[in-house]
Amino acid sequence: MNNGVRNSSRPRVTRAVATLGALFLLPLAGCAGADPTPTADGPAAAFSPVPQKADSPITVWADATRVPGVKAYQKAHPDVKMKIVTYSGDANGANDLQTKVQLFDRTGSGWPDVAFSANVNDATWASQGRTPYAAPVNRDIVPKSTLSGFADGALDPCVFNGDTYCVRNDLAQNVLWYDKKLMDAFGYTVPTTWEEYQALGEKVAKEHPGHVVGTAGDSYTPEVYFWASRCPASTVTGGRKVTVNLEDPKCTRMARLLDRLIAKGSVSKDTVFSAGFVKNKADKVLMLPGPSWYGQVLFHSTFKTPAGRMAAAAPLKFAGDTTNYTGSVGGGLWFISSHSRNLKAASDLVTWMTTSDDYQATAGTYPASKKAATAWLANQARTGYFAEDIGGTLQQAAEQVWPGWSATRYSHEAIYASTVVPALNSGKSLTDTLGDWQTAITDKATSLGYTVER
Repeated sequence: MNNGVRNSSRPRVTRAVATLGALFLLPLAGCAGADPTPTADGPAAAFSPVPQKADSPITVWADATRVPGVKAYQKAHPDVKMKIVTYSGDANGANDLQTKVQLFDRTGSGWPDVAFSANVNDATWASQGRTPYAAPVNRDIVPKSTLSGFADGALDPCVFNGDTYCVRNDLAQNVLWYDKKLMDAFGYTVPTTWEEYQALGEKVAKEHPGHVVGTAGDSYTPEVYFWASRCPASTVTGGRKVTVNLEDPKCTRMARLLDRLIAKGSVSKDTVFSAGFVKNKADKVLMLPGPSWYGQVLFHSTFKTPAGRMAAAAPLKFAGDTTNYTGSVGGGLWFISSHSRNLKAASDLVTWMTTSDDYQATAGTYPASKKAATAWLANQARTGYFAEDIGGTLQQAAEQVWPGWSATRYSHEAIYASTVVPALNSGKSLTDTLGDWQTAITDKATSLGYTVER
């Protein structure tokens, strides 16, 4: 079973976001239906490395954002022979890695020794088949001491049948971002529950019309709101069985909350990356539940929000819940090929790329490694951009991602973008659309070989 984050889609992306391949960008609306070609499932055979050769060169596939890091590693390790290939990283709906791996499987050669993917769902196919592309890194490939240094749950999307088939590059845990200057000016208190969030959203609509506390038009809206509500929109229960039940009270409560605020106008039906939103709403964002990368990528680089205004509060919970949970919008993976003739070099590179302060401390997104995350947060503090220290909030949220939302072969974001967003724009409510959303998920899951339960 695999529980964890999934890749996210959005109708449009800015250059600033596209630069960060690990943000898990998914398809444009026109190609949002693209899903991986199914591969043979079932437990992988016992892993037996191919004959190893210590001086064998390794081929590394990475996106444009990760390539400078790979080159930095190469410069620091001149004895390691490497061939670096820049590719899409499977961002923006691309499916290049699996397509190429399927070709290499047929020809019997060509697999990259190391590959980065911005799509966490890639682990669902890379770990499967008689000879999976991905090597089980927990079997004396990546040191156990390294794997144990990742945030709790960070490696869950990599675990299948008890083995770990990838290493997380970064996380994208959701928090409650807010404009401290506006909150203070309006005399508002930062909410701690979803009920308080709704009440404040209604108050904002009345007292400061035009200001927003959230959006429902981003195709990763499910990851921000419904995942945090513990809605069982996709929970893999074993093998190819998945529970999809949008009639569950934990789904309907969030739909009703958002419907109320959409009707009031304080939750937008637009995406935060649309030109219209950036032009007309960027300076009217009071609060925005969203991923850790919103801080620098959205507010700083896209909205151009001045320094000293944005802060981050803990993920919200419903008053009746005893524990705070949150969702996640992104986070990349590193695979080591089971066909590699130099697993030691491949492992050393992946370990350095995911844990080294030299690289991760200044990366664009929150590192999955706890040690690297500490260095990253210290660097964020040195920028002086945020109104308050965001370190403790982001660290805590990294451990609060609800494990009941599973990585699958289908894209939740693509389904939301093609099914729910058009319905909202036509005037329907989220609550009225839950049935169609349920059907769309069920149909896609069934087409990919899942048995859907409710």
